[in-house]
Amino acid sequence: MKKNLDKQVDNLFERFMNGDMNRRDFIKYLGMAGAAAGLLGGPFTQKAFAAKSIRFDGWGGVVSEAFRKHAFDPFTKATGVKVIDGEFGDMDTYLTRVKASFPPGGEFNLAHLSGVFDYARYVGLGYDLVLDESKIPNLKNVMTAMMEPYRMVTNGKLSAVPYDYGQTGIAYNTKYISKDKAEKLGASLLWDKDLDKKLGSWGDWRTNIWYAALHTGQNPNDIKDLNAVWDALRAQVKMVKKYWGSGAELMSLLANEEIYATVAWSGRVAALQAQGHPIGFLSPHNCYSWQECIFVIKGTDLDVAHKLLNYMLDPKAAIAVAVGQKYPSSLDPTKVPMPEEVKKLPAFDPTGKLEGYLFAKPSYWNGNQIEFAEKWDRIKAGG
Repeated sequence: MKKNLDKQVDNLFERFMNGDMNRRDFIKYLGMAGAAAGLLGGPFTQKAFAAKSIRFDGWGGVVSEAFRKHAFDPFTKATGVKVIDGEFGDMDTYLTRVKASFPPGGEFNLAHLSGVFDYARYVGLGYDLVLDESKIPNLKNVMTAMMEPYRMVTNGKLSAVPYDYGQTGIAYNTKYISKDKAEKLGASLLWDKDLDKKLGSWGDWRTNIWYAALHTGQNPNDIKDLNAVWDALRAQVKMVKKYWGSGAELMSLLANEEIYATVAWSGRVAALQAQGHPIGFLSPHNCYSWQECIFVIKGTDLDVAHKLLNYMLDPKAAIAVAVGQKYPSSLDPTKVPMPEEVKKLPAFDPTGKLEGYLFAKPSYWNGNQIEFAEKWDRIKAGG
């Protein structure tokens, strides 16, 4: 009987690992197998499921490749715990998937969230938990400047660990746009009439509104003249050839010279530069700066999560991931020496203090999300 039960459980695990079965069905059928053997619930289910796998959802492309090669595969080899990859193109779509899972969060465990505003959104929905920081000793090397904004949201506690940071600046093809022109125009390069139908942008509402605020001379975290922003976006929509939806698409559009300028993630620009493409990166005044965290969703096996997070924050793994994905690590460079490959990355701050970096204010952007997102959708559609 035990031999047959073990075979059943192994088959269930294989189907779950291959993505042929979701977490809820896996637990249901696992329980049925245990019931058939008179072992339902308690230690049987816990022992069968514990530490076999954990899911991580991220941005795909070179970012996911870096995590897989330098963190997940070595972690699995060291612990036997498989890290299941998931991908998303934007935060709103991913959050919709998390909400739709049952129970809320469902099969989702760790997510590579962008910005403190997303952290605040998940906390507001009750998807947070409290990490035991004593079980993540490598957290001591993370920049204080990156941890404090999260602690402010969750009363000094953490439901995530900061992992990297960067900027959404402007990428431009230096064959067609000079550095002098880019620096002179700043954010307004994205409204240059000479680039009509050679402009790109991300479909994200927040990013487009941020740059329209810069173009109209306003503070993105405190926009006073919204009509000017909407008018600027209506004018720009007519000039944009393509709104990209992923980092891979962004890189393809620039590499193939389908577009000459676009808002762009600093790490993807660094990846293009490493491949030899003539792409410059502009950080205009009040450039959209952001930090990313690894958020642990309520219901996740904390023992496994703590082990994975600590492994990912180990300097060897964290620096290798930073080099691979082209985004600076959250590790404080005054505590952990960084190689030249990291020091040369766009947005790298050698002080570890992030002074002068303008981040999105959670209360402002989350408080206006419904109005701003709906307005942007109408404008993008030509309204």
